[in-house]
Amino acid sequence: MERQPLVSLLSDFGDRDVYVGVMKGVIAQINSQIRVVDLTHQITPQDIAAARFSLMNAYPYFPVGTVHVAVVDPGVGSRRRAIAVEFAQGFLVGPDNGIFSGVLSQSPAMAVVELTNLNFWRTPQPSKTFHGRDIFAPVGAYLASGVPLKQLGQEIDPASLVKLDIGEYKQTKTGVVGCIQYIDGFGNLASNIPGSCVEGKSWCVQAAGLSIPGCETYSNVKVGEAIALVGSHGWVEIAVNSGNARLQLQLNLQDAVRVLF
Repeated sequence: MERQPLVSLLSDFGDRDVYVGVMKGVIAQINSQIRVVDLTHQITPQDIAAARFSLMNAYPYFPVGTVHVAVVDPGVGSRRRAIAVEFAQGFLVGPDNGIFSGVLSQSPAMAVVELTNLNFWRTPQPSKTFHGRDIFAPVGAYLASGVPLKQLGQEIDPASLVKLDIGEYKQTKTGVVGCIQYIDGFGNLASNIPGSCVEGKSWCVQAAGLSIPGCETYSNVKVGEAIALVGSHGWVEIAVNSGNARLQLQLNLQDAVRVLF
């Protein structure tokens, strides 16, 4: 049975305005058979790092060939490039601002084009403030409908893509040093330290002047107590049982996290 084309959408548009619905309408105008999955539209406005993390941890759960359209684009209307990327799992469509650097760190780009072919835009004169509607949504729909990547624009070197620098974790003699790369809606603090670093070890995390025990589930500590564990996303995470780690520990993005064995 032929698989129905699939597009995922991620943005910082929220659900108050019509922006997301308009993008879906543009996709349906091109091909009403495309299924659209909303990853999230609640990314904090202009938070490219959060979008990067969210997409990186979502794409493995989609069928091969899925087109992921991501629009967190504070540089919209500027000279930043609009791109489409082919990688092993499918395609990425959006601004060249580092939003795809998480995905591509795990599954490298096979081919990249700058979206210069106006025939696949909604209009040859796109809005300076809504490329999601006028460029990214239509390109995503055409890709999902089978248009070859190379028809969409000028091929560019994958090595030239913008990479978002969130810092790298480092092994030490006593453990691993990293930083917080994402804060979810519960206030859980996801570090950039892979869970594989603590697998099979007895460990704790030092952060916010505390020594936080490494455990397996939130309920391994009392309500209101801090805990470190490997989250469902696969990264070492700091949480508070039935609480908000960000508020309680007063930690923020890029703050240091040290794992000790």
